[in-house]
Amino acid sequence: MRNKNHWDWLHVILIAFALAFVIRMYLFAPVLVDGESMVPTLQDEDRLIVNKFQYHVKTPERFDVIVFHATEGKDYIKRVIGLPGDHIVYQNDQLYINDMPVQEPFLDALKVLTDEPLTEDFIVQEVPAHHLFVLGDNRRISKDSRIIGPINEKAVVGEAQLVFWPFSSFHFTP
Repeated sequence: MRNKNHWDWLHVILIAFALAFVIRMYLFAPVLVDGESMVPTLQDEDRLIVNKFQYHVKTPERFDVIVFHATEGKDYIKRVIGLPGDHIVYQNDQLYINDMPVQEPFLDALKVLTDEPLTEDFIVQEVPAHHLFVLGDNRRISKDSRIIGPINEKAVVGEAQLVFWPFSSFHFTP
């Protein structure tokens, strides 16, 4: 009887580890923000939850905050600005996508702090098929698609959806 009880506990523990593994590998993962390229949306050392499953059933949308494999062993967190086929122009601190002006309300908190433009002018003739053009919200210091180029959709890990630590900063990403 006592031996059977040990096997029951062992089964419960093994099932718990298996569930944790599946959830971590395929559904959700914790990520640590390293740097200030997404300020004010995300702060350095924020801890957030990334939804890894979502992009298996749909494609990233404009302004999603995503985590992607930037280099071997290094993931970046940036905001999707351009989708495949988009023509992007940044002129006089105004974003134009396919010749239409686009508002970026997530930058408003930074714009009130300075009279200087947040984003230098640039033009992207066309975002390639199966690629995304991403920018950090803190445009002056962000290493993003302006430097590394458009990212392949296959490099996307998932969408950053929830800041859970520090608890005082608990929020869903806009």
